[in-house]
Amino acid sequence: MITLVSAPSNLGLRPPEPGGVPGSAKAPEALREAGLFERFALTGARDGGVVLPGRYVDDDATRAPGLVRNQAALVDHSMRLATRIGDVLASGRAPLVVGGDCSVLLAAGIATATRGGAGLVHVDGHTDFRHPGNSDECASVAGEDLAAAVGLHWPAIADIDGLGPYFAPARTAHIGHRDDDGGAHEARRVLGSVTPASAVTTWGVVPAVTAAKAAAGSGYWLQVDVDVLDPSVMPAVDSPDPGGLDVAGLAGLLRGLAPDALGASITVFDPDLDPDGRYARLLVDLLVDGLSALGSTVHHGP
Repeated sequence: MITLVSAPSNLGLRPPEPGGVPGSAKAPEALREAGLFERFALTGARDGGVVLPGRYVDDDATRAPGLVRNQAALVDHSMRLATRIGDVLASGRAPLVVGGDCSVLLAAGIATATRGGAGLVHVDGHTDFRHPGNSDECASVAGEDLAAAVGLHWPAIADIDGLGPYFAPARTAHIGHRDDDGGAHEARRVLGSVTPASAVTTWGVVPAVTAAKAAAGSGYWLQVDVDVLDPSVMPAVDSPDPGGLDVAGLAGLLRGLAPDALGASITVFDPDLDPDGRYARLLVDLLVDGLSALGSTVHHGP
């Protein structure tokens, strides 16, 4: 059974404008209002509460070199969220983390590494593979989370409590980037499986699911950034890029991946870009359809 945990963090995102605050922190409550928690409760899911982040600050003018945005608050939130995820796993249930931005992947990595490790399936419209070894622009963990998760970022991010890499690169699969993604070439060299959105659209979900499971093994963490959807159907995200999946494609991926996942996180929906709530309602339908069987084939608990 599923336990939903709200993680309303926007700490890993760049500001929408100087001094601004990203809207993704509003996502868990916007999705609650659209019926997500109520709909999952009908399947036996529990509400596991909220892990609040520290205050978002646009620190571009004051941040020292070698630090990411909101680093201290982000690390603190990651550790507290990891504890909550670990508690859910220890209770024998599957955590479904409702973000927030995709820096919450660090918390999932800490939680699973503490318990002996797990594979990772990263479903995202971008590889999120920027890191200090390939870029001088490192600042926003939401665009660097996959690189950090497999140990390629600064140790303060990628080796919290000496637990890095949180996911072994060979047991990590990525699905959903666009064909012009700048990190894709390196990701293919480093990770166990990498599948672009165009391949899912052309060949269907089964080959992508099969390749991801072969790399990640049983009992992996499933990270889903909703910008994997094409902006024609989901424009309410921080970085909408054409060439993404349609709703049926993502739903099919989730149905194929969810049962063998020990937990999942859903990220980067921005309610500020959804004034009438239509995209929140779409996501609720999609997530309930795709994730209701989350963890159903996986042993949880100590």
